[in-house]
Amino acid sequence: MVDQQDYIRWFEELSIDDVALVGGKNASLGEMYRQLAPRGVRIPNGFAVTAEAYRRLVASAGILPEMERLLGGMDRNDLADFARRGERLRELVCRAPLPEEVATEIIAAYRRLCDQYGEETDVAVRSSATAEDLPTASFAGQQETYLNIRGSEQLLEACRRCFASLFTDRAISYRLDQGFDHFQVALSIGVMKMVRSDLAASGVMFTIDTETGFRDVVLINGAYGLGENLVQGAVNPDEFYVFKPTLRTGYRPIVGRKLGEKRLRMVYGGDRPGELTRNVEVAEDERDRFCISDAEVLELARYGMIIEEYYADRLGRDSPMDIEWAKDGETGQLFIVQARPETVQSQKDMDCLEIFHLAGKGALLASGTSVGEKIASGVARVITDLRGLSDFRPGEILVADTTTPDWEPVMKKAAAVVTNRGGRTCHAAIVSRELGIPSIVGTGNATQRLNSGRQITVSCAEGEVGRIYEGLIPFRVERISLAHLERPRTRIMMNLGNPDEAFALARIPNDGVGLARMEFIITTYIKIHPMALVHPERIAGEEERREIERLTAAFSPREEYFVEQLAGGIATIAAPFYPRPVVVRLSDFKSNEYASLIGGRAFEPEEENPMIGFRGASRYYDERYREGFALECQALKRVRDQMGLVNVIPMIPFCRTVGEGEKVLAEMEKNGLTRGENGLMVYVMCEIPNNVILIDEFSRLFDGFSIGSNDLTQLTLGVDRDSALVAHVFDERDPGVMRSVAKVIEGARRNHRHSGICGQAPSDYPEFAAFLVREGIDSISLNPDSVMKITLRVLEMEKELERTN
Repeated sequence: MVDQQDYIRWFEELSIDDVALVGGKNASLGEMYRQLAPRGVRIPNGFAVTAEAYRRLVASAGILPEMERLLGGMDRNDLADFARRGERLRELVCRAPLPEEVATEIIAAYRRLCDQYGEETDVAVRSSATAEDLPTASFAGQQETYLNIRGSEQLLEACRRCFASLFTDRAISYRLDQGFDHFQVALSIGVMKMVRSDLAASGVMFTIDTETGFRDVVLINGAYGLGENLVQGAVNPDEFYVFKPTLRTGYRPIVGRKLGEKRLRMVYGGDRPGELTRNVEVAEDERDRFCISDAEVLELARYGMIIEEYYADRLGRDSPMDIEWAKDGETGQLFIVQARPETVQSQKDMDCLEIFHLAGKGALLASGTSVGEKIASGVARVITDLRGLSDFRPGEILVADTTTPDWEPVMKKAAAVVTNRGGRTCHAAIVSRELGIPSIVGTGNATQRLNSGRQITVSCAEGEVGRIYEGLIPFRVERISLAHLERPRTRIMMNLGNPDEAFALARIPNDGVGLARMEFIITTYIKIHPMALVHPERIAGEEERREIERLTAAFSPREEYFVEQLAGGIATIAAPFYPRPVVVRLSDFKSNEYASLIGGRAFEPEEENPMIGFRGASRYYDERYREGFALECQALKRVRDQMGLVNVIPMIPFCRTVGEGEKVLAEMEKNGLTRGENGLMVYVMCEIPNNVILIDEFSRLFDGFSIGSNDLTQLTLGVDRDSALVAHVFDERDPGVMRSVAKVIEGARRNHRHSGICGQAPSDYPEFAAFLVREGIDSISLNPDSVMKITLRVLEMEKELERTN
C-alpha cells in the first residue's frame, strides 16, 4: 500500500487526470509508468513534488504581494525592465526557505528511491507546470531541469531552483502570449532516477513529421551524452525517420537517416551546483558513426507508437507525441524520460491549397518562360560558374546562364532560379519544379540585366511568361480547401525527385508518383559515382580520394554508402504515398552528367552527343556500368523487401530495343529483382519511336509504359531539346507526336498494360491533358504545381465525355 503524503506523489499513483496537482509532465510520466511499463516501455521510477508544495512555499515566505507587483507592471517592449523584473521574481522564490514539512517529505521520498537504486543515487529534477503540455499549448522548455543531482542537500537546492524557474523570462513571455494567468499556473517537480546517457546517447522523438505534419512516420533525433545539448540546440544530432505502417507489420522501415556532427557530449561533472554536468569534445571517429544502432532506432519507434496509440485511446482523439528518450550506458537499455502531446503540426489545417497573387507593381527587368506558379522575392545572386557557388546564401535568388546537376545543392537553398538559357524541359526548370520554387528560364539576358545584391521579385503566377520585377513586391497567397475534392477516373499522379519535398507534396490530392527521379538523390545526397566506390583504385586525383573517404567514413564496405543513401532517398519518397504506386526511374544521367559526380571522369566516355548516347538501359548491362547498376538494384530491393514499401515500381529509361529490355530484366534478376516476385512490376519509359512501333513486343516484357513526352518529341521531330536555335520547333502538340502518344495508349490497352505519361506536356498545356483523357490514358503524372489545375480540368473533361456519350 502506497503512503498518501501531502506534498509527494509517486509515479505509480499518478494519471493524466492529475495535471492540476503535478503538472502535465509528471501526470504523463505517471500514466505511462502505470500503464505502459507493463507493455515493455521502460520508464525510470520517481516521484512528483506537488504544486501544493510550491503554493505552500510562496505562502509561508510571504512573497505573494511583491510577486503581484512585479508581474503587474510587465512591459515586453521594455526589455531591460522585463529582464530585471524576471530576475527579481526568481530571486524571491529561490531565496524563500522550503517549509520544513515540504523538505521532510522530499528527503523521505528520495531515501525511498535510494533504497531501490542505491545509496546517494543520482536523479534528474525536472519542472512540470500545471498548465503545460495541453493539446493546443506546451510549456516545454520554459522551466529548468537539473541533472546528476546526488544527496538530500543538492536535491533541495535543485527543487528551489526549479520553483524559481516558473519565472524565467521565456516562461513569463509565453504565459502572456497564451493568455495564462501567472497565478493560476503553479509548478510541480519530477524527481526520477537518472539514466546514464552520459555514457551513451539521448534525444527526442516525435510521432509526426515536425516540418510537414505527416503522421505516418516517427522522427528520432539523437546525440551522445545527456540530452540537454540536443534540447538546447548545442549539437547537430543524428536524424532517423521510421515508417509506422510497415513497422507494424514486421518490417524494418528506417526510411531516412542523416548523420549529425555531434561535436559535444554532456557528461557528469563535479559535486558543486555549477559543476554537475560539463561538455567534452566528441572524438572524430565517433562523430562519423550514428549514436544508436538500427535495432535501437526501431525499438524507440515502437515505444513511440505504443505511447501515441495509448494516448489516442485514452483521450479519444489523435495524439501525436513529443517524447524524450535516453540510453543507459551501463545497462545498454533504452528509456522514455518524458512524453507530451505535439502542439504545432497536429493543430494545422492540412486541407488547404495555396495560389499566389501579386499585390503590387514594379519595373520589368527581364522575362522568360515561367516554371511553377509561385512568387518569390529576395536579393539576386549572379553566378557565372561553379567557383561562385560558395558565395551563394540561403534565401537568395539564383541568377545564372544555365544550370547543371552540380548546381542542385545550391538550388535547394534558393528562393527562386533565373537563367539566360533553357526551355521548359531544361535542367533548371525540372529541378525547380521538384524543389517547389519558382523559376524563369530562357530570359536571354538575366545575367546582364540583374546584378548581385539587387532586390527583385520573381513572378511565375501570370501564365506562361515569367517576369522579374524591380524591388520586393508584396504578394498574397490564396488558400483553397481540399477536404471534399472529387477524384477523376484518370489517375492523377505527380513527378517528384527531391525526398525533402515528399512529405509536404503528398498532401496534394493524388494517386501516387508517376516519376521519381533517381538523379536528384544521387547528385544531392550521394555525390559519388557508383563505380568509384566499386573500383576506388581507378581514381587518380588525391582530392577526390579524400572526399570519397570523408563521405563514406561511416560505411563498410564503401559501396554500402551508395546503397544506403539511395534506398533512404527512394523510401522517403515512397513512404508518404504508400500504398499508392511510386514509379522510380532508374538512373538516367547522360555520360557528361555522370562524369561530373565525384570520381566520375575515370569511368565515363567523352561523347559528341550524350543526349542520344550512353544513357539509360544501354548502361545497365554494359561492363562499364554493370556493377554500378547492381548497387541501384540493391537499393530498390532493400526498399521493397526490408522496409516493406512494395508500392515502389522500378522503371527502365531509354530502352532502345526489345533485346535491351531482355538484358536489363536479366541483370535485375541477378540482383534479386525478379518481375512477379513479391508483387514486383517493372515499367519502361516509352520515349523512343521504336517503343511505339514495337509496343506489342515491349508489352511481353514490361507491366506498364510511361510516355516521356520530352524525349519522344525530340526524337520524333529530330530536335535537340537543349538547343535554343531550334527550340521554336519543339512542341509536344505536333500532330505526329500526338499520334504516337495515341498509339501507345491504344497498344497498352490492347495488351492489358498500364499506360501513363510523365513528360512535361500535360503540365504545360491543359489541352494536351484533355487529349490524353479522350484517348483513355490510365494515368497522368504532373509536376506538383500543376496537379490541382489539371485535376480540375480532367474532371471537367470526363464529365463532358459522359454527356457526349
